[in-house]
Formats: sequence, C-alpha cells, structure tokens
Amino acid sequence: MSKGALLVNLGSPDSTDPKDVKKYLGEFLMDERVIDVPYWARTLLVKGIILNTRPKKSAEAYQKIWWDEGSPLIVLSERLQSKIDKITSVPVALAMRYGSPNILSGLQELHDKGVDEVLIFPLYPQFAMATTETILVLAEELRKEHFPEMKFTSVPAFYNHPDYIRTLANSISEELKGVDFEHLLFSYHGVPERHIRKSDITNSHCKIDGSCCKTASTAHQFCYRHQCYETTRLVAEYLELKENTYSVSFQSRLGFDPWLQPYTDRTIERFGNQGMKKLAIVTPAFVSDCLETLEEIAMEGEEIFHEVGGKEFTVVPCLNDRHDWVNVLGRWIDEWAYQKPVEA
Repeated sequence: MSKGALLVNLGSPDSTDPKDVKKYLGEFLMDERVIDVPYWARTLLVKGIILNTRPKKSAEAYQKIWWDEGSPLIVLSERLQSKIDKITSVPVALAMRYGSPNILSGLQELHDKGVDEVLIFPLYPQFAMATTETILVLAEELRKEHFPEMKFTSVPAFYNHPDYIRTLANSISEELKGVDFEHLLFSYHGVPERHIRKSDITNSHCKIDGSCCKTASTAHQFCYRHQCYETTRLVAEYLELKENTYSVSFQSRLGFDPWLQPYTDRTIERFGNQGMKKLAIVTPAFVSDCLETLEEIAMEGEEIFHEVGGKEFTVVPCLNDRHDWVNVLGRWIDEWAYQKPVEA
C-alpha cells in the first residue's frame, strides 16, 4: 500500500468580507459537535441569531490580523505542510475542517498521488469533541462515500508526548529569554462543561470538581480539561517553573451555558487589579497563530491588562512552522510510515 499523511487544522474564512465570514461561521457553528444541541435549536440559534449579528464583528476582527498573503492560520499551516513534505518519505497534504482547502480536496490530492493508506493528523494537541472528533468523523464519512478502498490511521492527542512538551517548552523559553515577567498564563480554548462530560467514556469520572483531572482514569484519554492541565504541568516541570508563577485559563466562550473556567479575560483583569504589572501568556491549544491568538489574546488581552494597570504583556507565538516542530512532525509521520506507531 502507498502511504501519505493529511494534516488538518481548524480553518478560516476565504477573506475578511462579512459574506465570507458568514459562510465560514455557518459551516463551523452548524457542526453538531461544536454546538451540540438538537438540529432545530442549533438552526434557530445559528441562522436565526448568530449569523445575523456576528459576521460583521468577526470580519472586523479578522481585518485586524489579516496578512497580505491571506489568513494567518492558512498561511502558517501551508508553510508547515510544505516544510514537512520536503523531509518526509511519504506525501503530506493539508486540509481544514471548515473552509478551504477542505478534507475532501486533501484526500483527493493524496488519492491522485496513488495513496491508499492515510495518516489523518489533527493539528490539536488536546482531544475535544469540537476539534479532533469532528475531523475524524467527517474524514470517515468522506472515505466511505468517495474513497472506500482507503485505509485510515489517526494520530492520537499528543498533549503529553515528550517531543511536543520539549518543543513547546523550548519555544516558551526562547520567547521569554530576557523578559522580566511575574506570571505565565497558559490560555486554552474553552469548551462547554457538558462536552467534558459527554466525552467521559466511563460516564462517571468527570465531575469538573478540581480533583477528577488529577485522579487516574481511562476517561483522561478523551478529557480535554485533564489534557490541558497535564500539558501545563509537564511544561512547567520541564521549565522548572516555581509554584504560583503560572496558571491555566480558558478563552473564547460562546453563549450562556457554563464553559470551562477560569475565563482568560477575567483572569487577566483580576491579575491587573491585584497589582500585577508584567504578564506573559502562551496558548498551547493552538499550533498555528490565528484569530484567537493574534486578536483575542495579543490585542484584546493586552488592552484589558493595560486598562487595569498592567504594563508589560508578552505573548508567546504558537509553534507555527518552527524548525524543531517541523522535524518532530516529520519524524512522527515517518515513524508511522515505517510501522512505528506514534504513541503519547
């Protein structure tokens, strides 16, 4: 069998035009694993309310961070794919879960190159319904409909893989070298609390009570909250960070249901109100800089911090197309190609 890999990231609108943003948000928010309510309720919420109010505001946010080459997330993902493809023994294609290039086109690209065994590689360190799971479900639907002879293998969440931890920790260390900061905040993308409970394969372990994530359980294999805290713990251990000099928060909540806490914006505000002057922040749920990192954190977060008296706000870039990150992903793909499974 001929092998190949498909890197899959979240996606982006085709442009900053509100019409393109509306189309993108419609595809994204109508995903039943993103807004997991009955179809009629999701339709009412998304098409009846959100898509009539949010696209213009989101388009303005995208305009703040858009590059001449296009969407930062797409451009950075393309750079990553290109560099990996040059060092691997098998072809590597790129797709987005929402928007373009889509998963179908990525699989078609590999199929046209004679590939019939594909490594599906979600570019998310931590597992979540709204990220990894929705990619794998859609990819399997497309395989059955368009490429029934293809065989899929998927990369598991790599939140605790030593290669990932080392690369992430080194990126933080390099960016903060010589920077005088009082606290390092690990900001992860938020999810509704119900997603954590829905992903609990034991149906009993996840209580989001502050202790379940620290208690060993098979539920941790699919527990986003546990994986975020474990990533933080391992990086802090690697960097020898002192207790109380770092913490975890969650950003980008939507709607009125309870989401994972503490919230990033309120945490930044609280730090400033407590007299903190120098804050550093890293966003380990993302491997590529995007709207959530470049606008929500680097712009809105800094503005909040300054409004409450903070002075220095340092944002650590995502791994993007760093040389060491490219080498890690390339090695993982080749290990799979030569029948050496990538294990966390």
